[in-house]
Amino acid sequence: MYARIVGVGSYLPGQPVSNDDLVRRGVDTSDEWIVTRTGIRARHIADEDVKSSDLALEASRRALQDAGVEATDLDLIIVATSTPDYIFPSTACLLQSKLGNAGAMAFDVQAVCSGFVYALTVADKFIRSGTHKKVLVVGAEVFSRILDWKDRATCVLFGDGAGAVVLEASEQPGILASAAHADGSHHGILAVAGNVCGGKVTGDPFLRMDGQAVFKFAVRVLSEVAKECCAEAGIDSHEVDWLIPHQANVRIIEATGKKLGLDMNKVVVTVDKHGNTSAASVPLALDAAIRDGRIQRGQKVMLEGVGGGFTWGAVLLEF
Repeated sequence: MYARIVGVGSYLPGQPVSNDDLVRRGVDTSDEWIVTRTGIRARHIADEDVKSSDLALEASRRALQDAGVEATDLDLIIVATSTPDYIFPSTACLLQSKLGNAGAMAFDVQAVCSGFVYALTVADKFIRSGTHKKVLVVGAEVFSRILDWKDRATCVLFGDGAGAVVLEASEQPGILASAAHADGSHHGILAVAGNVCGGKVTGDPFLRMDGQAVFKFAVRVLSEVAKECCAEAGIDSHEVDWLIPHQANVRIIEATGKKLGLDMNKVVVTVDKHGNTSAASVPLALDAAIRDGRIQRGQKVMLEGVGGGFTWGAVLLEF
């Protein structure tokens, strides 16, 4: 029994905000500085009254429509997010309510930029166990809420968005292999070390990052986990038709492709259009590549995530 993707969908809020738009808003940066270091040309920023569950809802509706599946048919909903609507209940339960589903198991996964790959791995286990048949997996983020707009090293990198897939139990090949890991000793290089206590914000409520440390760590583990997935599936990395790494930085994406011996024309890059959307980045890129016809049925696709924690993982699937 396989977990097979039968529908995809994504959503980006509002109009794109260009690098020059950020300059006009008072960020001390330039289009050249951002593009040469990251490849990012624009990002989307949700209105203040729009939450992660709202973005998740739009992406989910599109994925369900693509799959020809009713929300009431779902028996599991997993939302990967680091920017939930509330402390509790989970964003997955809020999404479930908005979709009109009652009774399905629903919970959030918090693995930052690895979140979607983690959630997909968990969904695969549920389907393979035989307990669940139709699963909605969503990555949704409003990272604009946790950015310090005076810190140009981080605020120019991130954006808001959501992506979703519908998985079904199938005899046809779907997810072929997965691997996920974490090393909490590196928690300090990318974190939002704040909280709420007694109605007051404690610690630092903004995203802080050691860019060089993250770059080195990401390039190493992304290539390692992709090779691990290929070994589990019994294939060589050159047999992968498409690589979709976490869309954080074009330099990380290019370095990962090079380490795997893949030509860049086999690597999906969308970071230029929406920046780093954390758990939403992989499904956003997946949806884009399916809808523009690059990814075809029967092709092998490698999805990869790496994020704060530090966490990392990969899923190899046959689309």
